[in-house]
Amino acid sequence: MSLTGRGTAILLAGLLLPAAGRAADASGQWLTGDRDGVIEIGPCAEGLCGRIVGMTVTHNPDGTPRADPQGRPMCGLAILRAEPDGPGHWSGRITDPESGSTWRCTLALDATDHLLLRGYILLPVFGQTQTWTRHAGPLGADCAMPE
Repeated sequence: MSLTGRGTAILLAGLLLPAAGRAADASGQWLTGDRDGVIEIGPCAEGLCGRIVGMTVTHNPDGTPRADPQGRPMCGLAILRAEPDGPGHWSGRITDPESGSTWRCTLALDATDHLLLRGYILLPVFGQTQTWTRHAGPLGADCAMPE
């Protein structure tokens, strides 16, 4: 291989590596499987953490902000912590903000950049998978999702 050929190969490798890194990155905003919430996932001490940044219903019928069973506002509530298991795979715990129940979970990015989140009891076989999609739309300061 000539010097010019090696330079081209190095340049191409440099261009492809960031794309591969992005494919295994779960950071960003994700629309939940039922499409009624947006979770922002980002790096933290555990590996990945997620918090609620969007909801279709932000207030109770009496006008008070929605809160979890402990009375904490749902907007901004941390509900996900996960450690890396390998490229594009994580395991950890997720909390249902409505009930306060915490479940074990696995997360995996698929080839189409969807996040597959499986919540389970004891073993993953005793669980259910949701497919989350990246969210790029606007969100209100109070976590309101536009109609």
